[in-house]
Amino acid sequence: MVASHSWSSSSELVTLFAAFDKDSDGRISPSELRQCMKATLGEEVSAEEAEALVASEDADGDGHLDASEFVRLVAGVEVADEERRRGLREAFGLYEMEGLGCITATSLKEMLGRLGSEQGIDECRAMICRFDLNGDGVLTFDEFMVMMSA
Repeated sequence: MVASHSWSSSSELVTLFAAFDKDSDGRISPSELRQCMKATLGEEVSAEEAEALVASEDADGDGHLDASEFVRLVAGVEVADEERRRGLREAFGLYEMEGLGCITATSLKEMLGRLGSEQGIDECRAMICRFDLNGDGVLTFDEFMVMMSA
């Protein structure tokens, strides 16, 4: 969601808030949140999801996010994304057994075997190929994150 960037500067957050506040009323409605997430992040959010996001930080209950509520929403998303990334890094480490910093067909086969799923090396190569964005025959951590999001 919003957290693909670390919002370290308050001026960046003010700019982001202003971009989401399309009618410049000092508040972000669920509709504005949906529009901006689609336009700026390419992320499709349903009306219900947008309302739930707004409600999650809407301290005054007006159905909108003011600047401070918006900052809390962004900060919460960043924390959740960082926790997810940390969990994925741990999972990646389980599959990356050869000390190469990537998942190979051999290491994938070995880990899947430990999990009770016997796959042939060709099947493991095919799994890797599906998410191997740079075509080098292995999965980097970034490619692994894409795979886990699919």
